[in-house]
Amino acid sequence: MKIRDRGKIKWQSASFIPLVFEMTSEMFKDQSRTAMPILDENQKEEFDLRIAYATEYNHAIKLTVWDDGFTHDITGRVHYVDPITDEVRIEVKPGEFERVTFKSVVEVEILN
Repeated sequence: MKIRDRGKIKWQSASFIPLVFEMTSEMFKDQSRTAMPILDENQKEEFDLRIAYATEYNHAIKLTVWDDGFTHDITGRVHYVDPITDEVRIEVKPGEFERVTFKSVVEVEILN
């Protein structure tokens, strides 16, 4: 009596599993998103004053930036504030700069 094996066909039904893992990771990522905090004018003005102080006295600052539902911190020294494009350039490492828009800044902290 000969055994008839289906070969590769029997594994084709499990080909969707990588997509399931990808979809569940996206689902958990979407659940951990937060809404952008609403800042009033006084908080924005306080952020501007802290950035100006850090620029004048060459202190390091830590910016908390909101980006697509998540917040992350950028630490460095203020290199340049561009009022035309509403950006601040932070020197993260010597010779390495990062541009941050004022709209995405959630918190500013001066480090000594």
